[in-house]
Amino acid sequence: MKLKTTLLIYLIIFAVFDMVIPIPFAAILLIYVILEKPKWFQHWVNDIYKN
Repeated sequence: MKLKTTLLIYLIIFAVFDMVIPIPFAAILLIYVILEKPKWFQHWVNDIYKN
């Protein structure tokens, strides 16, 4: 499965969790990515823009 498809599936799952459970998972993930700058996120972004 391509990376873009995988990320889209994860975003859909996050959206469903946000609707079902009133904890903003996407906002928490965004704050984590902004503050910690994990390597896996940088690799994802590089893979998306490379293709």
